[in-house]
Amino acid sequence: MDVKGKPERPRLPRWIKVRVGVGSRAEVAETLRDLRLNTVCAGALCPNLGECFCRGTATFLIMGRNCTRNCKFCAIGHDSHPAPPEADEPERLAEAAARLKLRYVVVTSVTRDDLPDGGASCFAAVIRELHRRLPETEVEVLTPDFNGDREALLTVLDAGPTVFNHNIETVERLSSEIRTRATYRRTLAVLEMAAGSGKKIPVKSGLMLGLGETDEEVRQTLRDLRGAGVSIVTIGQYLPPSAAHWPLDRYVTPEAFEEFGSYARELGFSAVASAPLVRSSYHAGELVGELSARRVTP
Repeated sequence: MDVKGKPERPRLPRWIKVRVGVGSRAEVAETLRDLRLNTVCAGALCPNLGECFCRGTATFLIMGRNCTRNCKFCAIGHDSHPAPPEADEPERLAEAAARLKLRYVVVTSVTRDDLPDGGASCFAAVIRELHRRLPETEVEVLTPDFNGDREALLTVLDAGPTVFNHNIETVERLSSEIRTRATYRRTLAVLEMAAGSGKKIPVKSGLMLGLGETDEEVRQTLRDLRGAGVSIVTIGQYLPPSAAHWPLDRYVTPEAFEEFGSYARELGFSAVASAPLVRSSYHAGELVGELSARRVTP
């Protein structure tokens, strides 16, 4: 305990080393500022921001900076009545991708329960504009649950993303405690709808470790995801954005992450990223490349 009687945050272990990187960080930041674009890298205080910016990549955050939900693990701001989406955002985002010469673009969003379709049409507009402007560039989307609305989900899938991603975040026992409005079973239903849509778009999901889950609960979550048709999974360490967020329960060792990754592959996931600093969109293009390589291997 510290002098104020509050639990001390566990000391950062030696295996969590954030790569700062050198290169095009200033170019990325300048492009985002010039085109008035947001990234989840900055909004969610991602530990990989420096490395990714220096590699000339970023995960775009559409429909504003504030979320209508207020999950206990997330650093994104909360606003019950955010400003309307900007009509020219797809064009500005595609311009940024062109300037940065991106061959793989990841697009996510704040959750917009205030919009009739949850923002699905905004995702579709961004995907279509990227396809129009940069036909060789692949597009991965990381969406909210759209309150389980199948038509909203199909609006996104019909636009033709390379990968559809929706995160389960944590195990079932903890889901209702740390997530606002979203539920574990709804997430599985959305993933299953996407996998069974007939669009042949790979479905991806991710979870964080260190929130208070047991190892068996992690394995059960992986079984549930695979059963829902998910083929790509990411597993990373939860790092609380601040003392006001959900407290850290443990630092999971690299060896444990390797074991969970091996278990996921045994379950039949085609592409797996499992390590302390893995995040949903971290090296997303390389992960899809791993999936493609497995498809063409005799």
